[in-house]
Amino acid sequence: MTQAQGQLDASVIFLKPPGFSDNWTKTALWRAAVAIPGVSAMIDDGHEARLFGAATSGQTMVYGTEGRLLFSGGITAARGHFGVNAGASNIAMLLERAAPRAAGTTPVYGCALFAAPSLPAKRSAALCLK
Repeated sequence: MTQAQGQLDASVIFLKPPGFSDNWTKTALWRAAVAIPGVSAMIDDGHEARLFGAATSGQTMVYGTEGRLLFSGGITAARGHFGVNAGASNIAMLLERAAPRAAGTTPVYGCALFAAPSLPAKRSAALCLK
């Protein structure tokens, strides 16, 4: 967002699995997200994630002002890692108006947002907590 200099409005969506309280989502990560200028956060029961087709934590999507998807993917080189990576570089190019004809994509490193059919939601969420 520092590089965006007002060119982006960002919404960070925190998924709350069924059976968990809002406090489960309002962690240090929540506080860090809402402290970034230009970022808003919301708690989602899964509706927004499904609407946008997000399946993995860390999924990032960038839409143009006309509503066209410009980027979908991860913005870390590995789970929980910060620094230079293909996803962040792709978004930086979009900000420089070097928009590609097709939406850019990169791998997403995170946890599954939705439980596998054979696992209850609480068990699935617990598998990814580290």
